[in-house]
Amino acid sequence: MEERRWEDLEFDCLVNVLGRVGMESLLLDVPFVCRSWHEASRSPSCWKHLVFPQDIYLTWDVTLLDKFEDYYEIHNCSEDAFIKFVVGRSHGNCTGLSLPNDCSEEVLKYIADKCPALISLSLPADHFRSSESLSILPTLIGKWEHLENLWLGSSDCLVDIITQISLACSNFSSLNVSSATIREEEASAIVTYLPNIKSLILRGARMDLKNLVIILQGCKNLVHLDVRDCRGFISGDERVLELASNIKTFMCEGSMLDDDEDDDHHCYVNEY
Repeated sequence: MEERRWEDLEFDCLVNVLGRVGMESLLLDVPFVCRSWHEASRSPSCWKHLVFPQDIYLTWDVTLLDKFEDYYEIHNCSEDAFIKFVVGRSHGNCTGLSLPNDCSEEVLKYIADKCPALISLSLPADHFRSSESLSILPTLIGKWEHLENLWLGSSDCLVDIITQISLACSNFSSLNVSSATIREEEASAIVTYLPNIKSLILRGARMDLKNLVIILQGCKNLVHLDVRDCRGFISGDERVLELASNIKTFMCEGSMLDDDEDDDHHCYVNEY
């Protein structure tokens, strides 16, 4: 039998395969294999799911940006320009995007304009270079009407973000917030503006029992709730376990009180 060659694979099939290899390979390996792979790697369908390394590193001392400059013989390419180049390859078809740390306000605005089809967006803990960049995020949410999943690296501006999601994103179903502080204001906003949310991940949050109860009582359609390793309530609290009994996947292991919260916790529990 005649041996079949990868470069002879039907173009659409090749694009489907290359769309799964990841950003780094698409940039640094695939285009240099052969002409057909180079052409296929330029298809917007290969760039629908973009996961940037958080620090754009490949090794301890050579960055992905350094490799990119070397391969393409580009000098002094800024991180912002690199991110725009990669995102621009999708030509508006990007549906899943995980951004690196320290993005600028300019990059956020670019993504809002160039990625209208986003379904999943991940913003790491050190995503923003300045508080000004963070403050514009709620104003951009309205451009992602198809957004269903959002991962935030902090709970700053969470109420404003949730409010805008409720207005613009009718299919929104999943929120993941790292290093969150969930006070009554945030808990009430989740219940008020995201009452039909399916998945909520608040692992490691600072959240009192009272505010967890607000969420448990108000979000009746939750199928996944992760409040592991939180501070402010006890993982085995009977009230919590009772309210969460109808949630398919409920995780609260490792959650505990801070020493100075014991009295307030017992007073709240006694009300019930």
